[in-house]
Amino acid sequence: MIDLVALGDYFCRAWRTGYGRSDAGKRPYSTIERLREAVGSTRRLGASRLREALELVREDSWSARESQLRCRIVWAGLPEPELNPDIYTDDGRFLACTDLAYPEWKVAIEYQSTLHAGRYAQDVERIAALRAAGWTVIEVTSALFARPDELIRRIRDALAASRSAR
Repeated sequence: MIDLVALGDYFCRAWRTGYGRSDAGKRPYSTIERLREAVGSTRRLGASRLREALELVREDSWSARESQLRCRIVWAGLPEPELNPDIYTDDGRFLACTDLAYPEWKVAIEYQSTLHAGRYAQDVERIAALRAAGWTVIEVTSALFARPDELIRRIRDALAASRSAR
């Protein structure tokens, strides 16, 4: 199921404009509505799983791991985080675009992939700026992703601490 959601997210990604976004305005391969029409018109084996997965497809996921992470969070009963929101300081200066976030509670979730090793210094600085602005940043590695109970505990704890502080 989780792979179906990630695939749907990939096909429906909206290439919106924003700071540092390449390919802004590029058309998605499909839309959620078109996928819904295609799945709704079939009785083939697996169609019910496709319909179920389609309910979790979103337009703002930039990677399969982000999609999978979001599914785990939602399936654990936590609120659904925003995908790739732009974060600004109180005076309107762009701060960062985070993988997943709860802006209301200033909790960001960043998936740290070895594919981004060349951007390590930029990532460190971006996360430091978020923390300096009062954000809690949860960095998810493949090792943490492989321990879903610990991952969800960290997110749940960060949300609870942030809610009680506000």
